[in-house]
Amino acid sequence: MNKSRWGRALGALALSLPMLLAACGGSDKDTGNGSMRVALTDAPSCGFDTVFVTVQKVRVHQSSSAAEGDSGWSEIVLNPAKRVELLSLQNGVLAELGQTPLAPGRYQQMRLVLAANDATTPLANSVTPTGGSETALNTPSALQSGLKMNVDIDIESGKMADLVIDFDACKSVVTTGNSGQYNLKPVLKVTPRFVSGVQGFVDLTLANGSTLVTLQQNGVVVRSTSPDSSGKFLLQPVAAGTYDLVLTAPGHVTRVVTGVTVTADTVTAFNTAATQLTLPTATGSGTANGTVTIAGATTIDASVRVTQALTGGPTVQIASAAVNSSTGAYSFALVTDAPQKAAYVSSGTLSFASDAAVAGKYSVEASSGSATKPAVAISLTNGATVTTPFAFP
Repeated sequence: MNKSRWGRALGALALSLPMLLAACGGSDKDTGNGSMRVALTDAPSCGFDTVFVTVQKVRVHQSSSAAEGDSGWSEIVLNPAKRVELLSLQNGVLAELGQTPLAPGRYQQMRLVLAANDATTPLANSVTPTGGSETALNTPSALQSGLKMNVDIDIESGKMADLVIDFDACKSVVTTGNSGQYNLKPVLKVTPRFVSGVQGFVDLTLANGSTLVTLQQNGVVVRSTSPDSSGKFLLQPVAAGTYDLVLTAPGHVTRVVTGVTVTADTVTAFNTAATQLTLPTATGSGTANGTVTIAGATTIDASVRVTQALTGGPTVQIASAAVNSSTGAYSFALVTDAPQKAAYVSSGTLSFASDAAVAGKYSVEASSGSATKPAVAISLTNGATVTTPFAFP
Protein backbone atom coordinates (compact mmCIF):
# COMPACT_ATOMS: atom_id res chain seq x y z
CA MET A 1 0.00 0.00 0.00
CA ASN A 2 1.33 3.47 -0.82
CA LYS A 3 2.09 5.89 2.00
CA SER A 4 -0.84 8.16 1.23
CA ARG A 5 -3.27 5.28 1.71
CA TRP A 6 -1.64 4.36 5.01
CA GLY A 7 -1.84 8.00 5.98
CA ARG A 8 -5.59 7.90 5.43
CA ALA A 9 -5.86 4.73 7.48
CA LEU A 10 -3.87 6.21 10.34
CA GLY A 11 -5.83 9.43 10.16
CA ALA A 12 -8.98 7.39 10.77
CA LEU A 13 -7.61 6.49 14.18
CA ALA A 14 -8.04 10.06 15.43
CA LEU A 15 -10.15 10.39 18.55
CA SER A 16 -10.93 12.91 21.23
CA LEU A 17 -9.81 11.75 24.64
CA PRO A 18 -10.19 14.52 27.23
CA MET A 19 -9.60 12.24 30.17
CA LEU A 20 -7.62 11.60 33.26
CA LEU A 21 -8.14 8.98 35.94
CA ALA A 22 -6.63 9.70 39.34
CA ALA A 23 -4.61 6.97 41.00
CA CYS A 24 -3.03 6.63 44.41
CA GLY A 25 0.27 5.21 43.19
CA GLY A 26 2.53 5.55 40.20
CA SER A 27 2.79 9.34 40.08
CA ASP A 28 5.95 11.37 40.71
CA LYS A 29 4.85 13.78 43.42
CA ASP A 30 8.35 14.87 44.45
CA THR A 31 9.06 16.36 41.01
CA GLY A 32 5.56 17.68 40.38
CA ASN A 33 5.12 15.21 37.52
CA GLY A 34 2.14 13.06 36.73
CA SER A 35 2.36 9.69 35.03
CA MET A 36 0.80 7.53 32.34
CA ARG A 37 0.10 3.81 32.53
CA VAL A 38 -0.86 1.86 29.39
CA ALA A 39 -2.28 -1.60 28.77
CA LEU A 40 -3.40 -3.44 25.62
CA THR A 41 -6.68 -5.21 24.92
CA ASP A 42 -8.46 -6.65 21.86
CA ALA A 43 -11.83 -7.25 20.25
CA PRO A 44 -12.63 -10.72 18.85
CA SER A 45 -10.96 -11.63 15.55
CA CYS A 46 -12.51 -12.93 12.34
CA GLY A 47 -11.24 -16.26 11.07
CA PHE A 48 -7.97 -16.46 13.04
CA ASP A 49 -6.85 -18.76 15.84
CA THR A 50 -4.00 -16.47 16.92
CA VAL A 51 -2.83 -12.95 16.17
CA PHE A 52 0.57 -11.99 17.62
CA VAL A 53 2.14 -8.53 17.73
CA THR A 54 5.44 -7.62 19.37
CA VAL A 55 5.44 -4.26 21.14
CA GLN A 56 8.69 -2.31 21.54
CA LYS A 57 7.51 1.10 22.77
CA VAL A 58 4.61 3.35 23.57
CA ARG A 59 5.46 6.98 22.75
CA VAL A 60 3.57 10.14 23.63
CA HIS A 61 4.00 13.78 22.59
CA GLN A 62 2.28 17.07 23.33
CA SER A 63 2.05 17.96 19.63
CA SER A 64 -0.35 16.12 17.33
CA SER A 65 1.96 16.87 14.38
CA ALA A 66 5.29 15.82 15.93
CA ALA A 67 7.37 13.63 13.62
CA GLU A 68 9.20 10.49 14.67
CA GLY A 69 12.58 12.21 15.07
CA ASP A 70 11.38 15.40 16.76
CA SER A 71 12.38 16.21 20.32
CA GLY A 72 9.84 16.11 23.14
CA TRP A 73 8.80 12.45 22.98
CA SER A 74 8.30 10.49 26.21
CA GLU A 75 8.41 6.71 26.03
CA ILE A 76 7.50 3.48 27.71
CA VAL A 77 10.24 1.11 26.47
CA LEU A 78 9.65 -2.63 26.74
CA ASN A 79 13.00 -4.39 27.11
CA PRO A 80 12.82 -7.07 25.93
CA ALA A 81 10.02 -6.34 23.48
CA LYS A 82 6.73 -7.96 24.51
CA ARG A 83 5.06 -10.47 22.17
CA VAL A 84 1.32 -10.41 22.79
CA GLU A 85 -1.35 -12.81 21.55
CA LEU A 86 -4.18 -10.38 20.91
CA LEU A 87 -6.99 -12.93 20.90
CA SER A 88 -6.22 -13.83 24.52
CA LEU A 89 -7.05 -10.24 25.52
CA GLN A 90 -10.80 -10.61 25.89
CA ASN A 91 -13.28 -10.73 28.77
CA GLY A 92 -11.45 -7.97 30.61
CA VAL A 93 -7.95 -9.44 30.20
CA LEU A 94 -5.24 -6.80 29.65
CA ALA A 95 -1.57 -6.97 28.67
CA GLU A 96 0.31 -4.43 30.76
CA LEU A 97 2.76 -2.30 28.75
CA GLY A 98 4.17 -0.26 31.63
CA GLN A 99 4.16 3.35 32.79
CA THR A 100 6.27 6.49 32.62
CA PRO A 101 6.42 9.86 34.44
CA LEU A 102 5.21 12.84 32.42
CA ALA A 103 5.38 16.59 32.92
CA PRO A 104 1.93 18.08 33.51
CA GLY A 105 0.18 19.25 30.36
CA ARG A 106 -1.92 18.06 27.43
CA TYR A 107 -0.56 15.27 25.23
CA GLN A 108 -2.08 14.98 21.77
CA GLN A 109 -0.27 12.11 20.05
CA MET A 110 0.45 8.52 21.00
CA ARG A 111 2.33 5.89 18.98
CA LEU A 112 2.45 2.14 19.49
CA VAL A 113 5.78 0.92 18.08
CA LEU A 114 5.97 -2.71 16.94
CA ALA A 115 9.10 -4.77 16.35
CA ALA A 116 9.79 -5.81 12.76
CA ASN A 117 9.79 -9.39 11.54
CA ASP A 118 13.45 -10.18 10.79
CA ALA A 119 15.85 -13.11 10.46
CA THR A 120 16.08 -13.50 14.24
CA THR A 121 12.34 -13.18 14.94
CA PRO A 122 10.55 -13.94 11.65
CA LEU A 123 7.21 -14.34 13.44
CA ALA A 124 7.41 -11.37 15.79
CA ASN A 125 4.08 -10.34 14.25
CA SER A 126 2.05 -13.26 12.92
CA VAL A 127 -1.38 -14.76 12.35
CA THR A 128 -2.73 -18.29 12.34
CA PRO A 129 -5.83 -18.54 10.15
CA THR A 130 -8.40 -21.02 11.42
CA GLY A 131 -7.40 -24.43 10.09
CA GLY A 132 -4.09 -23.07 8.75
CA SER A 133 -0.50 -22.55 9.80
CA GLU A 134 1.15 -19.59 11.50
CA THR A 135 2.42 -17.06 8.98
CA ALA A 136 4.14 -13.70 9.20
CA LEU A 137 1.97 -10.59 9.44
CA ASN A 138 3.34 -7.98 7.07
CA THR A 139 3.86 -4.55 8.64
CA PRO A 140 4.46 -2.00 5.83
CA SER A 141 7.46 0.30 6.16
CA ALA A 142 5.16 3.31 6.51
CA LEU A 143 4.24 1.98 9.97
CA GLN A 144 7.75 1.46 11.34
CA SER A 145 7.61 4.85 13.08
CA GLY A 146 4.69 3.55 15.12
CA LEU A 147 0.92 3.16 14.91
CA LYS A 148 -0.29 6.73 15.40
CA MET A 149 -3.25 7.75 17.53
CA ASN A 150 -4.34 11.37 17.90
CA VAL A 151 -5.52 11.84 21.47
CA ASP A 152 -6.16 14.53 24.10
CA ILE A 153 -4.69 13.33 27.39
CA ASP A 154 -4.46 15.76 30.31
CA ILE A 155 -1.63 14.93 32.72
CA GLU A 156 -1.95 16.51 36.17
CA SER A 157 0.69 16.75 38.87
CA GLY A 158 0.55 13.79 41.25
CA LYS A 159 -2.05 11.90 39.20
CA MET A 160 -1.90 9.03 36.74
CA ALA A 161 -3.61 8.74 33.37
CA ASP A 162 -4.60 5.08 33.27
CA LEU A 163 -5.22 4.08 29.64
CA VAL A 164 -6.10 1.05 27.54
CA ILE A 165 -5.26 0.67 23.84
CA ASP A 166 -7.89 -1.45 22.09
CA PHE A 167 -6.19 -3.20 19.15
CA ASP A 168 -9.01 -4.52 16.95
CA ALA A 169 -7.45 -7.61 15.35
CA CYS A 170 -10.56 -8.38 13.31
CA LYS A 171 -10.31 -5.11 11.40
CA SER A 172 -6.52 -4.78 11.54
CA VAL A 173 -5.54 -8.02 9.78
CA VAL A 174 -6.46 -8.13 6.09
CA THR A 175 -6.10 -10.91 3.53
CA THR A 176 -4.15 -10.21 0.33
CA GLY A 177 -5.95 -11.99 -2.47
CA ASN A 178 -5.39 -15.75 -2.51
CA SER A 179 -1.68 -15.41 -1.72
CA GLY A 180 -1.89 -16.74 1.82
CA GLN A 181 -0.33 -13.46 3.00
CA TYR A 182 -1.73 -11.02 5.53
CA ASN A 183 -1.15 -7.29 6.01
CA LEU A 184 -1.53 -5.17 9.11
CA LYS A 185 -4.01 -2.29 8.72
CA PRO A 186 -4.08 -0.80 12.21
CA VAL A 187 -7.42 -0.07 13.84
CA LEU A 188 -6.84 1.23 17.36
CA LYS A 189 -8.63 3.30 19.94
CA VAL A 190 -7.67 4.50 23.40
CA THR A 191 -9.98 4.57 26.42
CA PRO A 192 -9.57 5.21 30.13
CA ARG A 193 -9.17 2.07 32.24
CA PHE A 194 -12.70 2.17 33.63
CA VAL A 195 -13.60 -0.27 36.39
CA SER A 196 -17.18 -0.33 35.14
CA GLY A 197 -18.52 -2.87 32.65
CA VAL A 198 -21.04 -5.65 32.09
CA GLN A 199 -20.68 -9.31 33.07
CA GLY A 200 -22.96 -12.19 32.17
CA PHE A 201 -23.30 -15.74 30.86
CA VAL A 202 -24.42 -17.46 27.67
CA ASP A 203 -25.47 -21.05 27.19
CA LEU A 204 -22.53 -23.44 26.94
CA THR A 205 -23.51 -24.37 23.39
CA LEU A 206 -22.61 -20.79 22.44
CA ALA A 207 -19.21 -20.86 24.20
CA ASN A 208 -17.45 -21.89 21.00
CA GLY A 209 -15.36 -18.88 19.98
CA SER A 210 -17.72 -17.73 17.23
CA THR A 211 -20.36 -16.10 19.42
CA LEU A 212 -20.04 -12.33 19.74
CA VAL A 213 -21.36 -10.21 22.59
CA THR A 214 -21.23 -6.44 22.07
CA LEU A 215 -22.25 -3.29 23.90
CA GLN A 216 -23.41 -0.66 21.44
CA GLN A 217 -24.68 2.91 21.36
CA ASN A 218 -26.49 4.22 18.28
CA GLY A 219 -25.28 1.27 16.21
CA VAL A 220 -21.63 1.78 17.15
CA VAL A 221 -19.80 -0.99 18.98
CA VAL A 222 -18.25 0.30 22.21
CA ARG A 223 -16.92 -3.01 23.55
CA SER A 224 -17.08 -6.60 22.26
CA THR A 225 -15.93 -10.04 23.33
CA SER A 226 -16.48 -13.75 22.84
CA PRO A 227 -17.62 -15.75 25.90
CA ASP A 228 -15.02 -18.00 27.52
CA SER A 229 -15.33 -21.78 27.76
CA SER A 230 -17.66 -21.49 30.77
CA GLY A 231 -20.00 -19.17 28.85
CA LYS A 232 -18.96 -16.13 30.87
CA PHE A 233 -18.45 -12.76 29.20
CA LEU A 234 -17.01 -9.53 30.61
CA LEU A 235 -17.27 -6.29 28.66
CA GLN A 236 -14.78 -3.96 30.33
CA PRO A 237 -13.61 -1.17 30.46
CA VAL A 238 -16.82 0.67 29.66
CA ALA A 239 -17.83 4.22 30.60
CA ALA A 240 -20.96 4.76 32.66
CA GLY A 241 -24.02 5.05 30.43
CA THR A 242 -26.87 3.20 28.78
CA TYR A 243 -26.18 0.59 26.10
CA ASP A 244 -27.72 -2.04 23.85
CA LEU A 245 -26.34 -5.54 24.37
CA VAL A 246 -26.27 -7.49 21.08
CA LEU A 247 -25.72 -11.23 20.90
CA THR A 248 -24.89 -12.87 17.54
CA ALA A 249 -23.66 -16.29 16.49
CA PRO A 250 -23.45 -18.06 13.11
CA GLY A 251 -26.67 -19.93 12.34
CA HIS A 252 -28.57 -18.34 15.23
CA VAL A 253 -31.20 -15.63 15.61
CA THR A 254 -29.86 -12.25 16.74
CA ARG A 255 -30.97 -11.07 20.17
CA VAL A 256 -30.85 -7.44 21.35
CA VAL A 257 -31.34 -6.25 24.92
CA THR A 258 -32.01 -2.51 25.19
CA GLY A 259 -31.42 -0.14 28.07
CA VAL A 260 -28.54 -1.91 29.79
CA THR A 261 -27.30 0.54 32.42
CA VAL A 262 -23.65 0.78 33.44
CA THR A 263 -22.85 2.69 36.62
CA ALA A 264 -19.46 4.28 37.34
CA ASP A 265 -16.98 2.01 39.14
CA THR A 266 -19.41 -0.93 39.03
CA VAL A 267 -19.58 -4.09 36.95
CA THR A 268 -23.23 -4.67 36.05
CA ALA A 269 -24.28 -8.28 36.61
CA PHE A 270 -26.36 -8.85 33.47
CA ASN A 271 -27.38 -12.37 34.47
CA THR A 272 -26.01 -15.42 36.30
CA ALA A 273 -24.78 -18.87 35.33
CA ALA A 274 -28.22 -20.16 36.32
CA THR A 275 -29.96 -17.80 33.86
CA GLN A 276 -27.73 -18.15 30.81
CA LEU A 277 -28.65 -16.33 27.61
CA THR A 278 -29.64 -18.59 24.74
CA LEU A 279 -30.07 -17.99 21.02
CA PRO A 280 -32.70 -19.80 18.92
CA THR A 281 -31.41 -21.72 15.93
CA ALA A 282 -32.02 -19.83 12.68
CA THR A 283 -34.17 -21.43 9.99
CA GLY A 284 -32.64 -19.60 7.03
CA SER A 285 -29.74 -17.49 5.85
CA GLY A 286 -28.53 -15.52 2.88
CA THR A 287 -25.31 -13.85 1.74
CA ALA A 288 -24.43 -10.18 1.47
CA ASN A 289 -21.32 -9.71 -0.64
CA GLY A 290 -19.65 -7.32 -3.04
CA THR A 291 -16.45 -5.54 -3.92
CA VAL A 292 -14.94 -2.25 -2.82
CA THR A 293 -12.83 -0.34 -5.33
CA ILE A 294 -10.63 2.72 -4.78
CA ALA A 295 -9.63 4.72 -7.86
CA GLY A 296 -5.94 4.36 -8.65
CA ALA A 297 -5.22 2.01 -5.74
CA THR A 298 -3.68 -1.43 -6.12
CA THR A 299 -4.19 -2.21 -2.43
CA ILE A 300 -7.72 -1.78 -1.11
CA ASP A 301 -7.75 -0.26 2.37
CA ALA A 302 -11.42 -0.45 3.35
CA SER A 303 -13.87 -2.12 5.69
CA VAL A 304 -17.55 -3.00 5.47
CA ARG A 305 -20.14 -3.28 8.20
CA VAL A 306 -23.71 -4.58 8.34
CA THR A 307 -26.41 -2.99 10.51
CA GLN A 308 -30.04 -3.78 11.22
CA ALA A 309 -32.68 -1.21 12.22
CA LEU A 310 -35.21 -2.71 14.64
CA THR A 311 -38.78 -1.44 14.68
CA GLY A 312 -38.92 1.47 17.12
CA GLY A 313 -35.12 1.30 17.49
CA PRO A 314 -32.36 0.73 18.05
CA THR A 315 -30.17 0.26 14.99
CA VAL A 316 -27.44 -2.27 15.81
CA GLN A 317 -24.31 -3.51 14.12
CA ILE A 318 -24.53 -7.18 13.16
CA ALA A 319 -21.13 -7.77 11.52
CA SER A 320 -18.05 -5.98 10.22
CA ALA A 321 -14.74 -6.88 8.58
CA ALA A 322 -11.90 -5.52 6.50
CA VAL A 323 -12.17 -6.31 2.78
CA ASN A 324 -9.63 -8.40 0.90
CA SER A 325 -6.77 -5.95 0.37
CA SER A 326 -6.03 -7.26 -3.14
CA THR A 327 -9.50 -7.84 -4.57
CA GLY A 328 -11.65 -5.60 -2.37
CA ALA A 329 -14.06 -8.49 -1.89
CA TYR A 330 -16.25 -8.96 1.19
CA SER A 331 -18.89 -11.52 2.16
CA PHE A 332 -21.21 -11.98 5.15
CA ALA A 333 -23.55 -14.89 5.93
CA LEU A 334 -26.65 -13.34 7.54
CA VAL A 335 -29.70 -15.02 9.03
CA THR A 336 -33.07 -14.26 7.46
CA ASP A 337 -35.02 -14.93 10.66
CA ALA A 338 -36.52 -12.02 12.58
CA PRO A 339 -34.26 -10.60 15.31
CA GLN A 340 -35.56 -10.66 18.86
CA LYS A 341 -35.61 -7.70 21.25
CA ALA A 342 -36.11 -7.35 25.01
CA ALA A 343 -35.90 -4.48 27.48
CA TYR A 344 -33.27 -4.91 30.18
CA VAL A 345 -34.43 -5.77 33.70
CA SER A 346 -31.99 -5.96 36.59
CA SER A 347 -33.82 -8.94 38.05
CA GLY A 348 -36.32 -11.37 36.66
CA THR A 349 -36.65 -12.87 33.19
CA LEU A 350 -36.03 -11.07 29.92
CA SER A 351 -39.06 -11.05 27.65
CA PHE A 352 -37.93 -11.36 24.01
CA ALA A 353 -40.26 -10.52 21.11
CA SER A 354 -39.59 -11.23 17.43
CA ASP A 355 -39.39 -8.21 15.13
CA ALA A 356 -40.95 -9.82 12.05
CA ALA A 357 -41.06 -6.54 10.11
CA VAL A 358 -37.27 -6.45 9.73
CA ALA A 359 -36.58 -10.14 9.08
CA GLY A 360 -33.81 -10.36 6.47
CA LYS A 361 -33.57 -6.57 6.18
CA TYR A 362 -30.10 -5.07 6.63
CA SER A 363 -27.99 -2.09 5.60
CA VAL A 364 -24.44 -2.36 4.26
CA GLU A 365 -21.90 0.47 4.33
CA ALA A 366 -18.23 0.76 3.39
CA SER A 367 -15.49 2.98 4.83
CA SER A 368 -12.02 3.86 3.61
CA GLY A 369 -9.89 6.16 5.70
CA SER A 370 -12.11 9.01 6.85
CA ALA A 371 -14.63 8.51 4.00
CA THR A 372 -17.81 6.46 4.42
CA LYS A 373 -20.26 5.62 1.66
CA PRO A 374 -23.98 5.98 2.43
CA ALA A 375 -25.53 2.77 3.74
CA VAL A 376 -27.36 0.63 1.18
CA ALA A 377 -30.51 -1.19 2.32
CA ILE A 378 -30.77 -4.85 1.30
CA SER A 379 -33.37 -7.55 1.77
CA LEU A 380 -32.30 -11.19 2.02
CA THR A 381 -34.33 -14.34 1.61
CA ASN A 382 -33.25 -17.85 2.47
CA GLY A 383 -30.49 -19.04 0.14
CA ALA A 384 -30.30 -15.73 -1.74
CA THR A 385 -27.25 -13.57 -2.39
CA VAL A 386 -27.36 -9.78 -2.62
CA THR A 387 -24.32 -8.09 -4.13
CA THR A 388 -23.55 -4.46 -3.27
CA PRO A 389 -20.48 -2.80 -4.83
CA PHE A 390 -18.86 0.34 -3.43
CA ALA A 391 -16.52 2.71 -5.31
CA PHE A 392 -14.29 5.37 -3.72
CA PRO A 393 -12.65 8.11 -5.81
